[in-house]
Amino acid sequence: MKQQNFLKRFYIYQKERYPFAGYIFLVGAFSFSAISYSRICRDADGFITLFPFLICVFNTVTLFFLVRIFDEHKDQEDDMQYRKYLPVPRGIITLKELRYVAVFIFFLQIIVNLIFYPKMLLLYAGVMIYLLLMGKEFFVRDWLKKHQFWYITSHMFIIPFIDIFASGFDWFLADVKAPDGLLLFFCVSYMNGIVLEIGRKIKAPENEEEGVLSYTKQLGSKRAPLIWILILFITILLAFAAAYYAGMDLITYIVFSLLFLLCALPAVMFFKTQNQKFGKWMEYSSALWTFGMYLTLGGIPMLISLLK
Repeated sequence: MKQQNFLKRFYIYQKERYPFAGYIFLVGAFSFSAISYSRICRDADGFITLFPFLICVFNTVTLFFLVRIFDEHKDQEDDMQYRKYLPVPRGIITLKELRYVAVFIFFLQIIVNLIFYPKMLLLYAGVMIYLLLMGKEFFVRDWLKKHQFWYITSHMFIIPFIDIFASGFDWFLADVKAPDGLLLFFCVSYMNGIVLEIGRKIKAPENEEEGVLSYTKQLGSKRAPLIWILILFITILLAFAAAYYAGMDLITYIVFSLLFLLCALPAVMFFKTQNQKFGKWMEYSSALWTFGMYLTLGGIPMLISLLK
């Protein structure tokens, strides 16, 4: 397998661990929503021009990919022992090769921002500092592994950091103060990360793996889906507050409510049946929730205003 062309092996890796085709849409919606919400809150006309938006998407997609590479290194021991079916343990690609990819992406990001928007390197530096601290597990790795709650909550702050960077393509480049409402938007983004993290690690009893974290194993097969629904509920309350600050109309609240009911349904069914099908649907619901939340909070209102 190692003798195969690197690009072919990298294609296999990304398809399994970070499918760019899908993440471009999800992270693109994330970036579009962050910029849109910023502009809505500060009553700016229209959207930013296409080129800075494309640079923003390039940065955010590759930043989240760097997070993926850092996770591969942090999880190396557990993956080699318990998850040998993953690309790195089975030899599709090596950690050394991923480090080369990470260095290449890092310098590419620096060059792109330095050429086109050097000012953004200030916000970029904040993201990278936090990412490097994550890579070192904040120098308390053993403690974090024993306290999963703090592990998740500390690592999820990378999402608001990337959010600040993405929204900065509006307010920071425009040399204006960041709208106060962005704090609510960042809170929603943070909670969306928690939704995704827990939703993709809720497993039916027959799908549990030795040595592999699942929240059904940690919290209990009945408690885990209920806690996930509670997190959805907290997130929707924050979204209501963000929508209220931005002056959005009643339709926004109705869409949020319908999205909540739709996404919570698989969790209710999993709670009742413990069926692996509903466990998988919870993972899909997590992605749908995140995608729908970003579009409803910033993306769709911006598109409607542009069409008008």
